[in-house]
Amino acid sequence: MGKAQPRVVRLGSVTSTQDVARDLPIGTIVVADHQEAGRGRAGNRWEAAPGTALLVSFVVRPNPILSLAAGVAAAESCGPEVRLKWPNDLLAGGRKLGGILVEASPLKAVCGIGINLTSAPEGAARLEQPADELLARLTEKMDFWCSAPPEAVIGRWRELSATLGRRVRVDLAGESFEGVADDVGGGGELIVDGRRVIAGSVTHL
Repeated sequence: MGKAQPRVVRLGSVTSTQDVARDLPIGTIVVADHQEAGRGRAGNRWEAAPGTALLVSFVVRPNPILSLAAGVAAAESCGPEVRLKWPNDLLAGGRKLGGILVEASPLKAVCGIGINLTSAPEGAARLEQPADELLARLTEKMDFWCSAPPEAVIGRWRELSATLGRRVRVDLAGESFEGVADDVGGGGELIVDGRRVIAGSVTHL
């Protein structure tokens, strides 16, 4: 028997694909034309006009480096010029093209990916590719990278990174510091001047 095909749920307008996907089984993919309350990291809003972005959530098995795996999958799906900014941004020409949000429980994880296609906020990038073709590539890449060995994911992430080797500012709760992003660790943490950063906001300097 071949591998079961994922169940794709296509919706018009939703609060967030993450909200819909959260109660669905592993293997489900939720796609929407518009999100009324799309979310990014740290409670940030993700806003896009209807039909102008790929808005999708994948229900997958828990994976401690899922954010990195999804980043690699998304970057490869978008094209060879796209790079990754730690922890979860897609960059094209140094401008934000999209983002990734992972919400995990012990039994499953929901990975939301938003990519600007025909429109983008001021200062951001857009891909100008058909949504269905991009989704097909992304589904295949997510399947591959979410089940790949951690060392393979981290190695590929390093190759695609726009963050490593450059000076950054890290903003944590109640603290900020600057340094050079040396590497990414085995758990997906960013290493800045030898200090391990598990969460926080990173600005390229």
